Amino acid sequence: MKKHNFYAGPSILSEYAIANTAAGVLNLDGIGLSVMEISHRSKEFMAILNQAKTLVKELLEVPKGYDVLFLGGGASMQFCMIPYNFLNTKAAYLDTGAWSSKAIKEAKFFGDVEVVASSKDKNYSYIPKGYSVPSDADYFHFTTNNTIYGTQLKEDPEVGIPLVSDMSSDIFSRKIDVSKYAAIYGGAQKNAGPAGVSFVIIKEDFLEKIVKPIPTMLDYRTHVKGESMFNTPPCLNIYASLQTFKWYHQKGGVLAMQKINEEKAQLLYDEIERNKLFRSPVLNEGDRSLMNVTFIMTDEYKELEAEFLSYSAYKDIVGIKGHRSVGGFRASIYNGMPLESVRHLVETMKRFESKI
Repeated sequence: MKKHNFYAGPSILSEYAIANTAAGVLNLDGIGLSVMEISHRSKEFMAILNQAKTLVKELLEVPKGYDVLFLGGGASMQFCMIPYNFLNTKAAYLDTGAWSSKAIKEAKFFGDVEVVASSKDKNYSYIPKGYSVPSDADYFHFTTNNTIYGTQLKEDPEVGIPLVSDMSSDIFSRKIDVSKYAAIYGGAQKNAGPAGVSFVIIKEDFLEKIVKPIPTMLDYRTHVKGESMFNTPPCLNIYASLQTFKWYHQKGGVLAMQKINEEKAQLLYDEIERNKLFRSPVLNEGDRSLMNVTFIMTDEYKELEAEFLSYSAYKDIVGIKGHRSVGGFRASIYNGMPLESVRHLVETMKRFESKI
């Protein structure tokens, strides 16, 4: 019996993606070779890469004038590449959690960074609002979903300068207007496939802002010109991502995923609000993540945290222990998470409450 997998990342994948990736590892489309051993220059892999790019553009309604890249290095490499390429004088950053603060740290190696707002004062338990973004900044960078703290920015900001966003953990989970962004990037290991590949959606006009010498592998123009093939790409991971994109397409696309994601999140948040044992550390309901639901024991029952974790494990639930900086629990309910697993977690919370 498969566990109910609430890990934050690497995280749950659809059964469709797992089964089809496994089949391709054994024998890719009946050609007598594994997808792990074919040349990245072969017609078979080129078809995989091109189909993956096409489906990303279709699912996200990417307009003309954008390129889709699949690169190594994860989102952490993008923390460096974005400012290396585009920070010429000053960049604006929104600080909403661990990953945005890491991006800020990297950007400071390349120029002035203005942090327009931060929620660090309350342990990143809210999304800042009412801030202003300097009009002379080269770009405005923000992280849409904060996996550790369970907050999410659910709207595309209107600030008058190029938008750059880390969407590692909520890409494909909700509708976004790609045309408002100069660059969108993320690690795949939540909603875009397994760990080991990252995606970048970049506006071609934005590349014209690159004015300084950059090492070849860190220059976005290298990868756009090479069509993600300047060096050997993570072939198996791209193949697995393709299976994930195919599954999204079969399920009805991003809007269909958004609908079920909202249903899953509402079901779980409703139980957190109802259950006397738990509460959400994110007080503003509008800031609560649809992807990473964080919750903690109420003060009266704090000593039961370890017992609830043990009880959840007994009920075949894995991955709900909260990050050490927040404590408590975290249920990551990405696109691959079935509604049935969320219902099982809710029922487990109810049964545990009844034992107290």
